[in-house]
Amino acid sequence: MDKKKIIFLLGATGIGKTTIALSLAKKINAEIISCDSMQIYRKMNILTAKATAKQRKKSRHHLLSILEPTVEYNVAQYRRDALKICAKLDSQGKIPLFVGGTGLYYSVIVDGLFPVLPQAKRIRERLEKLLRSKKSGYLYKKLVKVDPQAAGKIHPHDGRRIVRALEVYLQTGKPISFWQKKRKGLGNEYEVKLLGLNLKRELLYKRIDLRVEKMFRLGLIKEVQKLLKLNLSKTAACAIGIPELKGYFNQEYNLDEAKRLLQRNSRHYAKRQLTWLRKDKRVKWININNADTATAIAQRIYKLLN
Repeated sequence: MDKKKIIFLLGATGIGKTTIALSLAKKINAEIISCDSMQIYRKMNILTAKATAKQRKKSRHHLLSILEPTVEYNVAQYRRDALKICAKLDSQGKIPLFVGGTGLYYSVIVDGLFPVLPQAKRIRERLEKLLRSKKSGYLYKKLVKVDPQAAGKIHPHDGRRIVRALEVYLQTGKPISFWQKKRKGLGNEYEVKLLGLNLKRELLYKRIDLRVEKMFRLGLIKEVQKLLKLNLSKTAACAIGIPELKGYFNQEYNLDEAKRLLQRNSRHYAKRQLTWLRKDKRVKWININNADTATAIAQRIYKLLN
């Protein structure tokens, strides 16, 4: 029997995944599953550039706006929820089309999770204390020494993942990269296609800058003001745009500077996304340019899949 298909449309923020996915979903009888760690939250529509209500009517979307931004959510929960949706779509004869740019989210679907290790409370508390006092760079240097393989996949400022990697090492005596190799993915059950959108760096950065301008026109300031009145989860509070506008609200700088910081940090995030994706040799890259329409790109992908 032919394997069931799962397709991933991956790429950096601002590259145009949403409109391409809408066109592709129609062609392949698919429903879209968000692969974005921030789009799971409600009340963050402009901030995370979610598909609009009108766009969602064209194709059903899953794992979009499923939680209040006060609630924590992790990759294990995401994998559980996403696999349930995949099974349901399979039973309906539809293809799951994952769309997004969160590398860790697509990785846990394709490659699985390593065996669950309980948190070691005392070890974690000690590491989090060091994170607060000496910042992530100090802990990152320690991680490089004990697990350079894991360190190569974690950003030096990603304190949460650095702490978890060190916690696993101190708890088990073995690096987290050792445990990750014991993961069980979906390769035996599904035919997995990883498709990455590739646009020249200068064009991508221009798109990102223009999208930030559009976000402000759509009402980003009011949206973030409302979010900051909530007790945001640690994850939601890290969404690009919240720290930048918080500084503006605190009168640390003017609106133009807030906008500049948001554009710069979005570009930096896009660069990190691409670095992650390019390390995965299974990704098939689709080169696009500004002259390509979403429909034309979707048609190219459709031919590639058939």
